[in-house]
Amino acid sequence: MPERFDVVVIGSGPAGQKAAIQGAKAGRRVVIIEQGSRVGGACVHYGTIPSKTLRETAVSLAGFRQRCAGFFDLRLHPEIAVATLTSRLRQVVQAHERFMHDQLQRNGVAQWHGRARFLSPTLLEVVAPDGTRRQVTGEVIVIATGSRPRTPPEIPVDHEHIFDSDSLLSMLYLPASLTVLGSGIIASEYASIFAALGVEVTMVDRAPRPLGFLDAELSERFVQSFTASGGRFLGGQRVTRVAWDGLAAVVTTLESGETLRSEKALCALGRVANVEGLNLAAAGLRLTERGFIAVDAYCRTAVPHIYAVGDVIGPPALASCAMEQGRRAVRHALGLELGEPPELIPVGIYTIPELASVGFSEQQARQRYGQVLVGRARFDELARGQIAGITDGLLKLVADAQGRRLLGVQIIGEGATELIHLGQMALLAGCEVDTFIDHIFNFPTLAEAYRVAALDIAKQRTACCTSLARNGQLIPAR
Repeated sequence: MPERFDVVVIGSGPAGQKAAIQGAKAGRRVVIIEQGSRVGGACVHYGTIPSKTLRETAVSLAGFRQRCAGFFDLRLHPEIAVATLTSRLRQVVQAHERFMHDQLQRNGVAQWHGRARFLSPTLLEVVAPDGTRRQVTGEVIVIATGSRPRTPPEIPVDHEHIFDSDSLLSMLYLPASLTVLGSGIIASEYASIFAALGVEVTMVDRAPRPLGFLDAELSERFVQSFTASGGRFLGGQRVTRVAWDGLAAVVTTLESGETLRSEKALCALGRVANVEGLNLAAAGLRLTERGFIAVDAYCRTAVPHIYAVGDVIGPPALASCAMEQGRRAVRHALGLELGEPPELIPVGIYTIPELASVGFSEQQARQRYGQVLVGRARFDELARGQIAGITDGLLKLVADAQGRRLLGVQIIGEGATELIHLGQMALLAGCEVDTFIDHIFNFPTLAEAYRVAALDIAKQRTACCTSLARNGQLIPAR
């Protein structure tokens, strides 16, 4: 006989874990099914946690070089082991695993280890690693199986010379050179990290600029920073062939005829949903043309009691967004109050330097509202930026044509993913631009950039009003 649960969650990544916790906190009987030997999913073991741990090492080394160049000649050993650069990784991963496991256990969530597949819309079979089979039914089923790297057939990923993002950190030694295929979030993060570590990095993609969904100015400044660190970006280029030459290099051939030779290569050309083996047809579900599970605004699939959350439903594929999707999906399924929808989800990209965005970009604001005023604050104009050696940065405030209403915030620079939350809260609270002028910031801090950018808008506003007055036009009262 199948075991009965109120909520069945497939996958223990950020989305699945939060879905399970929400169900348990609502007093329901919950089971979470994970095919891996440990909880956390790709986020903990291959993605977010490992890449950010390596990034911290790269940032520390780059910062030390910048601040202490006159005192020390800091160079990495040419054959340094990658494991040395991520020496804290095991500790970080284990700590996060332990936290997630304890939280699930503390909330009474049952944890099953095995592969799940649908036998019907309400019945699942779970096959354990030893081949043992058992069945489970759920009034609510949440699919949170995540995603994996997309590998085009023409890219022969062998995990020895040509890697994907899941296997990249399995390299034994830091390569002298690396070709990165793609220019999205994962590609840009790893390209900038390895460039900061002294690797000769070339990033190539069909897109004319990396991170094309971002504010164009931020994307351009990222390319400038990447180039300054020794990297090279080739945009508008189509790759026709990638192959290991059998001796010493990966050869990447472009449609233009140019060839790139590097010690290693990374294929970071998107991700695909993990749905193989789920037998979605038995549940009455189909995939979209792009290979994701289609859901409505509540993450509900075409089968009302089945929900899907996280990477398995496609963009934005952010861990923070996946967590919120898991929480809201279960609350909706259980008929609980959802609260206001998360209209303002911040984007944080852990390149070097960091990139962050919330609300409208300058281009989006102009398309929607026509005229806008943009205030800028450069980190090299801030005392904290000079003191800490964090001079490669910019904060932008995007406001309406009157320079009053805040529409968006865009930041590039170390600390951007933290600083963006101040802008997020201001947007959520409906604060005007002058809020940043009328209140005091600690000195010296990077957060002062908000005040500097707001003063820039106020200056433009004053100039605009002066011009209108000279032309005999009425100036609207504040």
